[in-house]
Amino acid sequence: LRHRLDSSGTARVKPRACVACAQAPGVMTSNGQDSEFKRILVTGGAGFLGSALCRRLVAEGHDVIALDNFFTSQKTNLTDLLDKPNFELVRHDVTQPFFIECDQIYNLACPASPVHYQFNPVKTMKTSVLGMMNMLGLAKRVKARILQASTSEVYGDPDITPQPESYWGHVNCTGVRSCYDEGKRAAETLCFDYNRQNDVDVRVIRIFNTYGPGMHPYDGRVVSNFIVQALNGQDITIYGDGSQTRSFCFVDDLIEGIIRFMNQDEFIGPMNLGNPTEFTIKQLAEKTIKMTGSKSKLIYQPLPNDDPKQRRPDITIARELIKWEPKVKLEDGLKDTIAYFSSVDMRTFKKPTKHDAHMNSAMEEESHKKKRKVSGA
Repeated sequence: LRHRLDSSGTARVKPRACVACAQAPGVMTSNGQDSEFKRILVTGGAGFLGSALCRRLVAEGHDVIALDNFFTSQKTNLTDLLDKPNFELVRHDVTQPFFIECDQIYNLACPASPVHYQFNPVKTMKTSVLGMMNMLGLAKRVKARILQASTSEVYGDPDITPQPESYWGHVNCTGVRSCYDEGKRAAETLCFDYNRQNDVDVRVIRIFNTYGPGMHPYDGRVVSNFIVQALNGQDITIYGDGSQTRSFCFVDDLIEGIIRFMNQDEFIGPMNLGNPTEFTIKQLAEKTIKMTGSKSKLIYQPLPNDDPKQRRPDITIARELIKWEPKVKLEDGLKDTIAYFSSVDMRTFKKPTKHDAHMNSAMEEESHKKKRKVSGA
């Protein structure tokens, strides 16, 4: 691909056709447009976003292969797809090479919740870096287009808001969140280097906080935590004073944006995808209590190390390039998500790890104490 930089420092590409079955019949997208039939690989396909993406692609008539090692996901997320003739589920870890013929690759494989990615930080980094290299190598061999699901965490604890794609970030490269933040930054680097050096057809998106039906009850992130605690009549745990902000995008909106970006030929990224409407964590907790009718009280615990104070995407590029912006309001999305959690059988879920939000922060503080003792400080 020949690319140029626009004024924001992001890359645009010269259009080229995606490799697909040229003679295959067209399929119909959700907006009623014809789409070329494709063989599509989705890594992390049994996870929250991966399963939603697979469901959408299967419904559109594509041949979909979901790849997952089931560390933070489970087969039951895809039960409704297992008997579909155009769907296949494969147990595999992306840190190991995988060989298949396909036209598109959506690389969503990586634990995304702090309590999960901090459980085994070395494996998290391997998943981001080795997994990305393996998928880019596959894309290079079969001439597939590949989309990397990067994250707003590449911005770290930002000192500007909203965060545009041109912002380089404010990231601690040795902290407890670094395995994820820096792993995703390295994965982006690999995408652009494979594009420049090997002409691999890449797309890079940066996903901001996303929620909705299909989340794991023990996901460990704020929306699922608050809803599960409220429904169980437990006190709702807020880390810090609750003034830190997040922007919450409903899963259906996000999947629409991902697919639109994958199938456009103008721009390789990076591009933010998220909801620019900002809420404090305390506001979210209060909304959750009100909407569930819970009598839960708010309790406050220390903020984990390096937890960002602000999250709000600048989605100017998404609005202009793919004509996308979120449509589902937080109250409407929470209503559907609360209904989902109210209906799930908790006996069919288990915690992926025994980790909590403060375990690695406590280990880091203990390490700092030992260093100060050795240095005599």
